Amino acid sequence: MRFPAPLIPATLIKRYKRFLADVTLETGETITAHVANPGSMIGLATPGSRVWLSKSDNPNRKLSHSWELIEVDFGSGLELVGVNTAHPNPLIGAALAAGTLPEFTGYDSIRREVKYGRNSRVDFLLESARRPPCYVEIKNVHLMRQTALAEFPDAKTERGAKHLEELGDVVEAGSRAAMLFLIQIGSAERFSLARDIDPKYGTAYDRARSRGVEAYAWRCRIDRDGIEVAAPVPIAD
Repeated sequence: MRFPAPLIPATLIKRYKRFLADVTLETGETITAHVANPGSMIGLATPGSRVWLSKSDNPNRKLSHSWELIEVDFGSGLELVGVNTAHPNPLIGAALAAGTLPEFTGYDSIRREVKYGRNSRVDFLLESARRPPCYVEIKNVHLMRQTALAEFPDAKTERGAKHLEELGDVVEAGSRAAMLFLIQIGSAERFSLARDIDPKYGTAYDRARSRGVEAYAWRCRIDRDGIEVAAPVPIAD
């Protein structure tokens, strides 16, 4: 995924009300940018940090700028981290279509946002006449509290626990189901659950895994031009 136009540098003043951030542009102007991220953004909202914004050409948008990246030092120097949680699904969709995720090749069709379970929608449904369907749920990851260790979630997520239960149900009904954690941190070398942040999610994850739900983690390659799905990383269950 390439950004359609060069990103705009700014300095973070504060993030607030989850979806808003005040920033100072290099011109000295202070603006409010949209934050497409419902999480707590632990370690990613420090005032004074250098951030990068995209700008929409849509005249109907209330906020023309969106916060895309932040520069963070996790112990080995500054690197760019993606904070926009709207990007993982398109990124994975492109990777699935290109066949670059070996865990999910061999299917004839890819459908998005398909209804299933109890009033839920799965991010991707992979189908083929030769094998059972595969339900794939995507989770964005941008939490890193230890060098090279990415974690999820960064806030309590009852919705995430519900999805795990429903994925277990489809496996027991004869389908395949998988969680795919997409890490928007290029230096991530391994992945784990942040069980201290949401113990209930950890319990739901363990139950889903015991029922046959698969789990994978992939990290991204990130620069100011765009974001790409890069490589798998091991999961410490």
